[in-house]
Amino acid sequence: MEARLFSIMAFPVLMIAFHPATLSAQDKASEPFTTGADFCSSYIWRGSQLGTGPHIQPSIVYNKSSFTCGAWGSFDFRGYQETDLYLSFSLPSGFSAGITDYYLPGLRYFDYSKGSGSHAFELNFGFSADKLNFSANYILNEAGGVGSSGNDLYFEAGYSFERFSIFAGAGNGWHTYDPETGSSNFNLCNTGIEVSGMIRVTESFEIPVRGQLILNPDKERLFLVISFTL
Repeated sequence: MEARLFSIMAFPVLMIAFHPATLSAQDKASEPFTTGADFCSSYIWRGSQLGTGPHIQPSIVYNKSSFTCGAWGSFDFRGYQETDLYLSFSLPSGFSAGITDYYLPGLRYFDYSKGSGSHAFELNFGFSADKLNFSANYILNEAGGVGSSGNDLYFEAGYSFERFSIFAGAGNGWHTYDPETGSSNFNLCNTGIEVSGMIRVTESFEIPVRGQLILNPDKERLFLVISFTL
């Protein structure tokens, strides 16, 4: 019931926040709304590949003071679809907390059952200090349609250097699930290095570009991904 309530409430919040009439009332100098899209060679989420081939990943974000809410999606050219809603709050001393609703549009939106549910609700906690960041995540519910087991955990730590950053993440549940054995033990599943830069298109226009080399020790998979943002 709590999962259904969050999802139903999220819609009016986002619709009001992103309605054009609301935009016109804002001072452009302090505009809290942003929208954009990432284009990536493949979609690797916490060490696992989702979908096939290149993805388009649009987003709409409302940010005001310490509050952020938004919608984010990922779509490939072979039918994979994902649309997520989220809320987050920035807390003192570098901490943050929020909740994410993971949804796959190919499934019935109001299906909250364990066997075929289309939503996985995740609590998100973070900490950032200078070059170090840490996140802890916990899935609240079992949803067979999206593959969450309930009580799924994922932790990740990252450190930024001058020209690159490194990260390592570990989890269980849908992060390490093996369909052949049925096991989903807690294990290291997402390690890698990330390099960011800019591609100059004109003298006044640059495109942010990011490259990642990702190793999943649990599934023994290595990925090389490049993405850019518009």
